[in-house]
Amino acid sequence: MSLAVVGDTLLDIDLTGSVTRLCPDAPVPVLDLESELARPGGAGLAATIAASGGLDVRLVTAIADDTDGDRLRKVLGDMPVVAGPSWTATPVKTRLRAAGQSLVRVDRGGDHGDPVVTDEMLDAVQIADAVLVSDYGRGIAQDKRLRDLLSQIANRTPIVWDPHPRGPDPVRGTRMVTPNAAEATAASDSTDPCQAAELLRARWRAEAVVITMGSRGALLKCAGDPVTIPAPRTLVADPCGAGDCFAATVAVRLMSGAGSEDAVRSGVDAASRFLAGGGAAAIDEQTLREGDQP
Repeated sequence: MSLAVVGDTLLDIDLTGSVTRLCPDAPVPVLDLESELARPGGAGLAATIAASGGLDVRLVTAIADDTDGDRLRKVLGDMPVVAGPSWTATPVKTRLRAAGQSLVRVDRGGDHGDPVVTDEMLDAVQIADAVLVSDYGRGIAQDKRLRDLLSQIANRTPIVWDPHPRGPDPVRGTRMVTPNAAEATAASDSTDPCQAAELLRARWRAEAVVITMGSRGALLKCAGDPVTIPAPRTLVADPCGAGDCFAATVAVRLMSGAGSEDAVRSGVDAASRFLAGGGAAAIDEQTLREGDQP
């Protein structure tokens, strides 16, 4: 069975070191750099997590023809990638970190544009046994041909949609939409998770909406009463990547025939283990090759 992860891929860079003093000309810490790690972000991270257990995964994305795009292709390694061109600079998120904490994040590139969705990209989605739309608001999820295809296959292919505040609504018939609490509040104008999930399920015409709530777990709304799935108690230093891990796990479980509640429970457990292991900041190329991530 194969999973297509469709969406915007970023380049994430962690600059890690130690801080023992302040800058003499400004009240800011001085980071003595010790290591630099580049890894896929966005849809690329979701695909990497899904593939780490040996699953057949294809990343369907757009990558710019620039220096950062070349580096992104390199860190994707052996991941099967079906990529169209992007006419905007590769989005890069650089985190400066010390003692397990992020000090500051520097973003560049990645303006919202109109990435090209090619016929080869559509073919990769068409033949997949399940689809995860990992929307990071850079334009792929808005492509009309892609949306038309997703609408056509939704009745036979499980689609999980991880939305973004700058992205479009999921296509009708999506099996499960996975906003976090802030995204659900912004989209529904309701701070009550139960009400927000009900409103969004009706608005998006999705089979299910699950709102991830960090340490409080997740709230699942299908046709019946909402169900809250608690999260294990976990010490979290950096939540980066938890949503990607959750959505990827849910997509894999639905593809395998699991019911919605079982898939969400697996997603909550996997995301908790991912964070307990250090989250995205703990990922390195060797770890990904060996499939140590949940």
